[in-house]
Amino acid sequence: MTGQLYGLLAEFPTADALIDAVSRVRGQPFAGRVEAYSPFAIDGLAESLGGRADRIAPAMLLGALVGGLGTYALEWYSAVHDYPLNVGGRPLASWPAFLPPALEITLLGAALAGVIAMLLGNGLPRLHHPLFAVEAFERASSDRFFLLLRPEGASFDAAAARSFLQSLAPLSVAEVPA
Repeated sequence: MTGQLYGLLAEFPTADALIDAVSRVRGQPFAGRVEAYSPFAIDGLAESLGGRADRIAPAMLLGALVGGLGTYALEWYSAVHDYPLNVGGRPLASWPAFLPPALEITLLGAALAGVIAMLLGNGLPRLHHPLFAVEAFERASSDRFFLLLRPEGASFDAAAARSFLQSLAPLSVAEVPA
């Protein structure tokens, strides 16, 4: 095959065969990044794939802090420095009046940061994925189970990965062009 290799895709007939293949491929030196695709949720598949660190919660915290503190600072600056008004002898920096808008923007900032982090983490928006070039992958949403080995670093050996995938007795093994 000429060109860049996105990964090797193995097709399995059952969910049990996919879970067995994932558990056997984990820890192999040539495995690279392991991904699994199935038409429905499979108990234990996420654990056997090995979870990645959650990046959404820290992004939401950052969005909340930036939104809340930024709103409070904007209100404070406008009321104390930019346009000070002495209304009824109250202090210029009347923090209880600044809290409701700051709270609202805190929640909005957290929600927006969470949505953006989720979209970026999922690689969206993406109109075309390299897996769509493999004709057999069309059955991933109906009745087939797929295991993808993606190159990660210089340690990925495509020939060793292909022979190992063949030893798992899949229905087929296909190269996914980048």
